Amino acid sequence: MKTVVVAGVLAAVLVGCSSKSAAEQPAPSPTPSPTPVIPSTVSGTVPVPPTTLPTSNPTDAAVPPEVPEQATAPPPANAGPLTAHNLPAPDKLGAGWKTYTDPGGAEAGFIGNNTWTRRRDPHQASYEALPSGCAGQPVKGSLPIPQYALTGSYRTADALPATALLLRFSTSDAATAYYRGYETRMNACGTGGDLSVKQLWDTATAATAVRTYAGAESYVDVSVVKGSTVALLATSSAQPDKQADWAHTVVPALEAVID
Repeated sequence: MKTVVVAGVLAAVLVGCSSKSAAEQPAPSPTPSPTPVIPSTVSGTVPVPPTTLPTSNPTDAAVPPEVPEQATAPPPANAGPLTAHNLPAPDKLGAGWKTYTDPGGAEAGFIGNNTWTRRRDPHQASYEALPSGCAGQPVKGSLPIPQYALTGSYRTADALPATALLLRFSTSDAATAYYRGYETRMNACGTGGDLSVKQLWDTATAATAVRTYAGAESYVDVSVVKGSTVALLATSSAQPDKQADWAHTVVPALEAVID
């Protein structure tokens, strides 16, 4: 909504001993030194692990990708048909809101593209959006993977971070299936784990909850499905439990543009 993978493994070569004496041993053939596996870097900031291509096309958003999303270049500002026009203007989300050009970097896990929107890997984005570290009973079942994913960055009037994620699916049925699976997992998350989720309100096509990470910030999480698109808006808030009314006002702004 929240990964940089750093690989740096050096192979060790072990040579066994036989029962013969050293004088009886044939001269060993020269053995080339092992080549260290060193991550490549982009602009000296974002490490990229060596790539192992998956053996099959992914089909389940509830399962992490075999190959994590990699920062090899600044991502495009658009994701297929999804553009900034599919995200609400900041003033539609609240007085004083602004778009934010995220510079990215090693900690963020991506390279900035000098604009406020960026394409995401659809599998990675849809998997990472699901609640993780919950104390509640885990929810099983596969979820469809979207065709496209686009994220937009905002800042609230209090200069707090906010992010919108759009997931565009091949059909409205697939979007609804993901949305329902997402909400089922949010409802089952419970409290007391690394992540606690408190529901504020929900309808058939929209919901609002508070995500609280242990020892960290709390976020207001607004989710909407319309047509073939799911929108997830998360914003940091000093008083997240009091944002239910605000969330009702932003749902129409999301519905007006996302699909």
